[in-house]
Amino acid sequence: MAQQPVLLEVKNIVKNYGEGNVLDGVSLELRKGEVKVVIGPSGCGKSTLLRCINGLEKIQAGQILLTGNVLTEGKTDWSKVRQKIGMVFQSYDLFPHMSVLDNITLGPVKVQGREKKEVVLEAEKLLGRVGLLDKKDAYPRQLSGGQKQRVAIVRALILKPEILLFDEVTAALDPEMVREVLDVILELADDGYTMLIVTHEMQFARAVADQVVFLDGGRIVESDAPEQFFTQPKAERARRFLNTFVYEKGGEKA
Repeated sequence: MAQQPVLLEVKNIVKNYGEGNVLDGVSLELRKGEVKVVIGPSGCGKSTLLRCINGLEKIQAGQILLTGNVLTEGKTDWSKVRQKIGMVFQSYDLFPHMSVLDNITLGPVKVQGREKKEVVLEAEKLLGRVGLLDKKDAYPRQLSGGQKQRVAIVRALILKPEILLFDEVTAALDPEMVREVLDVILELADDGYTMLIVTHEMQFARAVADQVVFLDGGRIVESDAPEQFFTQPKAERARRFLNTFVYEKGGEKA
């Protein structure tokens, strides 16, 4: 992985909302084909980090670079950047009045100017991959939460992004629907997609990550390979977090 080029660089970024820093000097790199998973307690800045990378939040200091180009200075066209840095949210954000197929094809046709016929064929292929080809003409209200989230993933994939951001994509799902979404992301990792994932699913984090980043109080407290982090975390704060998680899950180890 160290031989792969760096796609994303986050350098000492600071984000505040007027009363203290939500992110306080966060730095990380993401290489081509790498999967980094960000974990930490509620309110530690995980989702804010992704929103800053995607240009949905403005930072107060530091830099964010994509393939060496600084995004956080000058007049960045974030609509173009978001075609390269796709983001999947926990709330799906599907258009309720549009079919599954229309939700997926809208971006590549309207924003990227691609041919509708070619986009439809690709959308159908991707829907088949996530087991939803039979739902292409359905509307969001006719889908389960897990199905909506898989459609949201396909909608991000069809834009052919260089990087995928996932923000707690299973947080709004019933427990029985979580697995179907996580399995799709695991397959993407196996296919070599570059991903930065925020999650509270520890078993999933351990299975999918090349590196785990533990965030607390707006700072990176520890960053390590998953086996090392989950079996022998170096930071006391990380150990307390993992112990709390095990307790809350009824004694099941992450």
